Amino acid sequence: MVRWGVAGAAGVLGVGVGGGVVDVAGMRETAGAVGAAGVADVADVRGAVGVLGEVLARLVAVPAPEGLRTLGGAVERMLAAAPETVGRLADASERRLLADCVAAVREVAGEPGDRLLHWDLHYDNILAGRADTGRAGQWVALDPKPLAGDPGFELFPALVNLFDAGEVVWRFDALTEAVGLERDRGRARAWTLGRVLQNAVWGAGTGGHRMVPEHAEIARQLLGGGVTVRAGVRWCGG
Repeated sequence: MVRWGVAGAAGVLGVGVGGGVVDVAGMRETAGAVGAAGVADVADVRGAVGVLGEVLARLVAVPAPEGLRTLGGAVERMLAAAPETVGRLADASERRLLADCVAAVREVAGEPGDRLLHWDLHYDNILAGRADTGRAGQWVALDPKPLAGDPGFELFPALVNLFDAGEVVWRFDALTEAVGLERDRGRARAWTLGRVLQNAVWGAGTGGHRMVPEHAEIARQLLGGGVTVRAGVRWCGG
């Protein structure tokens, strides 16, 4: 079951999958339905990653409704802007790193996917539902930027929010397993590197000449050992 509506900038989505429910809504739509406690308040960050993974898995199990913006369109724009973005970076090692991200994205750009994506699913955007609104025991995801695309494109916010360099690979592995991509982590890495590229493009558009340090670190760790995307295709970090 999918119920989709848009009220100004606030979209509302209810998805029932296998008896579970994911509610994704604009913050203004659900402010009265959630309490103050959120996933970001969970003392065990790995536990918070687990909750986010469960919410994400139920969300991406559903095909995106017709009429949503698509990852295919977004990737065309970021790849078109990539040469200028790479050239604007002041640091040579960052230019090589971002060029590797571009190469990875090109390998998967032809298969952008059709799943329902939140696009900004981080820990501060998941709050506990309130009992008096019938949402006791539910985690409610807020403030979506709905997009149709590959689930691998959804992982980056959970890596960079509450950032811990020592946990990047663990989180990535846990999230790919949660959404059923453990056998296709090469593709998930490529789309996560696509988020690094997208943010670099946005940064260059506002006059930036350096990558965000946390974004660069995520890219280095995901690229560091080389990952097979398709048979015979490998890339390595610079």
